[in-house]
Amino acid sequence: MAKKDAPDESASAEAKPAGKMKLIILIAVALLLAIGLSVGGTWFFLNKGAADHAAEAEPVAAAAPVKQVAIYEELAPAFVVNFNHKGRARYMQVSVALMARDQAALDALKVHMPVLRNRLVMLFSSQDFEALITPVGKEMLRQQATASVQELAQKETGKLAVEQVLFTNLVLQ
Repeated sequence: MAKKDAPDESASAEAKPAGKMKLIILIAVALLLAIGLSVGGTWFFLNKGAADHAAEAEPVAAAAPVKQVAIYEELAPAFVVNFNHKGRARYMQVSVALMARDQAALDALKVHMPVLRNRLVMLFSSQDFEALITPVGKEMLRQQATASVQELAQKETGKLAVEQVLFTNLVLQ
């Protein structure tokens, strides 16, 4: 009887590793299947949402007005102004470009270029040197110049011909 028990134990010992291997393979396949279904489901829902969003966006894009191309007009020669700072003469040279979107309005403003240049010279010469040496001061001056030019354009042509005044060169001495 002892002899009969011995072969059964060796047979069951060989069966256990094979059973464990099947279990490991089954778990790996189930894990890969779950990952595949997750990726597939995510892809399906994202593509469905993108297709719906694209279908909704097409009428909105067609209804939105098309923004015109920017047109730049350099004001030449550069502005050179002087002002006093603590009893010392200071100079500032500014190269200015006007950004507009309507060529006809910009051409109508060109007729009033002497008035525009006078306004900018007066604005530049009334600045404080201490404020201008900071980036914030330069940006404030640019915004003031934009407001001044837009005010002139509105007054003389009836529309805002200039969107922004840009400084292409600014030198303080």
